[in-house]
Amino acid sequence: MSHSTPKITTFLMFSGQAEEAMNYYISIFDDSEILQIQRYGPNQPGAEGSVVKATFSLHGQVFMCIDSNVQHDFTFTPAISLFVTCDTEAEIDRAYAKLSEGGSVLMPLAAYPFSEKFGWVADQYGVSWQLSLAGTK
Repeated sequence: MSHSTPKITTFLMFSGQAEEAMNYYISIFDDSEILQIQRYGPNQPGAEGSVVKATFSLHGQVFMCIDSNVQHDFTFTPAISLFVTCDTEAEIDRAYAKLSEGGSVLMPLAAYPFSEKFGWVADQYGVSWQLSLAGTK
């Protein structure tokens, strides 16, 4: 089995904000970068310049995303979220502040029975993030 390409990759579908969201996420997390972007050209099904398919990494974890060229009646839900273990208080504070900006707080950054510092937010694009300080409880 090859370890170079993951068999299962989180796939995020946006409606015109895929590239903006990727750039936002890589600005928040260290060791993050856009790996590949394929864009729609003229006379293709999606808006010219929007994302056909892209891959990016956050802290070395690979994600895929697209801009859907079809209108749909669903979006992201907190029933599935990205769980981030933060190594330092500075990291969790920064991620929480950035990800909740323009989004919504599902659980405020605080001490809970399961973590000394934890927060759960939905970002401005609707993606849900659980942030937990490492080494706690």
